[in-house]
Amino acid sequence: MEKLFLIDAMAMIYRAYFALIGRPLKDSKGNNVSAIYGFVNSLLRIIDEEKPDHLAVCFDTEKPTFRHKEFPQYKAQRADIPDDMPWQINEVKEIVKLFNIPMIELPGFEADDIIGTLVKQAEKENVQSYMVTPDKDYMQLISDKSFMFKPSKTSSGSSGDIEIVGVEGVKNKFGVLPEKVVEVLGLMGDAADNIPGVKGVGEKTAISLIQEYGSIDEIYSNIEKIQKPKLKEILVKDKDNAYLAKRLVTIKTDVPLDINFHHLVCKEPDKEALYRRFEELNMKTFARKFSSGLKFGEPVEAIKATKGDDGDVSLKITIQGSKIEEPLKEVKTINDVKHDYYLIKTESALDKLIKKLMTEEFVSFDTETTGLDFNEAKLVGMSFSYQENQGFYVPVYGEYISQEAEEASGLFAETKKETKPNVGIDIITAIKKVKPFLESKKVKLIGQNIKFDYLLMKKYGIEMANVHFDTMVGSYILDPSKEHNMDSLSVQWLKYKPVSITELIGKGKNEINMADVDVNVVCDYASEDADVTLQLYHRINYELSKLNLIKLCEEIEFPLIKVLGDMEFEGIKVDKRVLNILDKELQKLIEEYEQKIYAEAGKKFNINSPSQLAEILTKTLHLELTKKTKTGYSTDVSVLEELKGKHPIAESLLEYRMMTKLKSTYVDGLLKSINAGTGRVHTSFNQIRAATGRLSSVNPNLQNIPVRTEAGRNLRKAFVPRSDEYEIMSADYSQVELRVMAHYSGDENFINAFKKNRDIHTETAMRVFNLKAKDEVTPNRRRKAKEVNFGIIYGIGAFGLANRLEIKNSEAKEIIDRYFKEFPRVYEYLEKTKKFARENGYVTTLKGRRRYLPQINNQNNAVKGEAERMAINMPIQGTAADMIKIAMIEIHNIFREKKFKSKMLLQVHDELVFEVFKPEMEEVKKIVHREMKNAIKLDVPIEVEIGTGKNWYEAH
Repeated sequence: MEKLFLIDAMAMIYRAYFALIGRPLKDSKGNNVSAIYGFVNSLLRIIDEEKPDHLAVCFDTEKPTFRHKEFPQYKAQRADIPDDMPWQINEVKEIVKLFNIPMIELPGFEADDIIGTLVKQAEKENVQSYMVTPDKDYMQLISDKSFMFKPSKTSSGSSGDIEIVGVEGVKNKFGVLPEKVVEVLGLMGDAADNIPGVKGVGEKTAISLIQEYGSIDEIYSNIEKIQKPKLKEILVKDKDNAYLAKRLVTIKTDVPLDINFHHLVCKEPDKEALYRRFEELNMKTFARKFSSGLKFGEPVEAIKATKGDDGDVSLKITIQGSKIEEPLKEVKTINDVKHDYYLIKTESALDKLIKKLMTEEFVSFDTETTGLDFNEAKLVGMSFSYQENQGFYVPVYGEYISQEAEEASGLFAETKKETKPNVGIDIITAIKKVKPFLESKKVKLIGQNIKFDYLLMKKYGIEMANVHFDTMVGSYILDPSKEHNMDSLSVQWLKYKPVSITELIGKGKNEINMADVDVNVVCDYASEDADVTLQLYHRINYELSKLNLIKLCEEIEFPLIKVLGDMEFEGIKVDKRVLNILDKELQKLIEEYEQKIYAEAGKKFNINSPSQLAEILTKTLHLELTKKTKTGYSTDVSVLEELKGKHPIAESLLEYRMMTKLKSTYVDGLLKSINAGTGRVHTSFNQIRAATGRLSSVNPNLQNIPVRTEAGRNLRKAFVPRSDEYEIMSADYSQVELRVMAHYSGDENFINAFKKNRDIHTETAMRVFNLKAKDEVTPNRRRKAKEVNFGIIYGIGAFGLANRLEIKNSEAKEIIDRYFKEFPRVYEYLEKTKKFARENGYVTTLKGRRRYLPQINNQNNAVKGEAERMAINMPIQGTAADMIKIAMIEIHNIFREKKFKSKMLLQVHDELVFEVFKPEMEEVKKIVHREMKNAIKLDVPIEVEIGTGKNWYEAH
């Protein structure tokens, strides 16, 4: 039998959003994407597992429906839509279009009515229909051929068990057949939609009345037979409301749709566009699904609309393929804009170009390479732009072809397109010629992610002197939550879509090397990159100046680019011998824990199999698991943490997992990350990831090396100096975020503790636990005080603190109340910061760095609470981040001025790691201590702890 699936989009979107309201899914920019994820998860499950013959996604519209016309208060009491929902709804619509799935919406009617009409249409042709929704109102439509496809309440984000509701399901829920559901709903009303019904008649009474009398009509025909006086009274009083409610809850099945459900078929999805979209949303699992075998979708089709009740031509059914990208309707491309892009393919032409560039104040610079790892990548070409809509590309790959330039019409005239594939200038010659320009302090260089270009040129012996502006970093400073890649910035600021890299080199298995692309094609692509970057510079620089953010860029973020570039270029030596020893030790510990787990379970099983482990925990050990997944019970870390104390196997499993992660992620991962050419690990520091301004580390991530366990700390023994002439030095800020909070709050008790060099956690413990002497502060009390101190920075509440300290909520609340009593100005700071955020929509650091908080005035308390916690934390964590960045810049400059052999290698949160030439050690210590201590002046002293050793472990 054919199957028709009709999705109530808004019901599913809202359900996914609120299913994860307390722990929303976020994309890489911090945006809530729970609704998108949940909806797509359900959609893919239907497509993959149910394989429908016909499918459509139905939306409500913003226009009033016939229900609003009859009863203006219909749905009037509903809370405003959460601030982070509208964009998610639009995103879902765009994704549905990319799936090439019919999307239906009709002003004047709700999705329920569209679905009801199509379901009844399908019934007549003996087709099975499935209404995808959690809404109970749909039960009135159920029959032997029509069913509700209802996601389970336990399924977070719409993954998990599905309940197929048929006639028997309706009887179990309402005690009546589907056609009588509207009679029950008419009596009881629907508070969610502000439908009154008979006041005082609940579900149980309504069901019993319809079971006895069969309908609202029959109830009122037999009203004198009602035995209960109070019930009879309210039925008579609210008779009109009963009939009104019945009309409002009745789903229409005769909506004027000029279509047939047979037309609702899915075509080939636009896999490439879906891949890109899910990558942007940081939904890697979905992205992988569309990462290979890419095909373009079908062209747009439209099914003609009919008129709705209000006379509008209103039905919209779109089946959209890759040939149209609706958000970019007004966006231009290289084919729409007059441009002058020139291929510089001779030495004399390059000489003239360099001469001209040397006279300019600002020049945009970009490189084309064979890869994204600067150590492995080879230079393919360089592009330059000093005037908008103009660019120059210098190819350097391939054999140099001697050729006289056609200079009769001047260097900047359109040159003859080259048909030979390997046109270019000998790379040695090209580098030699561009070196004086790139090393000139006179010309200000502009770039997009210019750190990569800096690193690449450094590999070729060029020190780019005047790195003036990075459009990617500038965009991040304007608003960390936005996209900062060049394509997104170009669309946002220029309404222009650049040529995609995939158009040149492809993607996945079909990807080719940039060096193998026709040089004339690369010329347009590379010149456009430099040109667009220059245009973005003008726009973004202007916006930064308007918001007084340019100083933050010029004093901290832009100078930091070269600092980070030098650190990445230098890398850090990792001793393979130490890693191999640690690998064997971990393998031994893993095997010991395996045997311990088998003994505690009473049998052998696959510890890494969630299903087998769940069976051991539930059926063999009779432990209760509280979390479910699509395939069964969850055995993740949070579940095992809950089981601690109930059975020793939980602790053993947690230790086992920690050991296996240390081995696979860190030991094995570091061994793979050692560069064969340098023998060092070259991590990449990301300036634009964290909204607070903190740096992150990737490929590999050296900021997440575990330090809470001895096995984790031992990893640091593998990080060693280049030779016996050097030592590793670590310089770490002491409790810097608490000191920043003391400065911000101005609390005398907090400030005095730091000024008198007291241990702040001991001081806090004495105050919140009413202790008179330090010796009364036990290690456990100090630990609790530490949790409170750092929890306050992150806006923690009683519930969160209770979880951390494993105490009752009431006890946690008392601790927080005493804390604010002892440190009253801290409380004032928190409230003042939240008030500022609510009024302005953002918060700032001492250096003016901003974080926007779009959810700070959200009507939903959970969403607003999360935004308030961000508001509290960002000025503190962001100021600490600014502080260490300033110190890094000053230290880097002094090292260069003094021509030290010592190098700064790593930044790990509040810590800097150096490789210090032993004869320079004492001077380096003084410089580092001084610059870190004085980076930002606070009302409390800044303390820096410095250690040295033959490896990072000893130095820390």
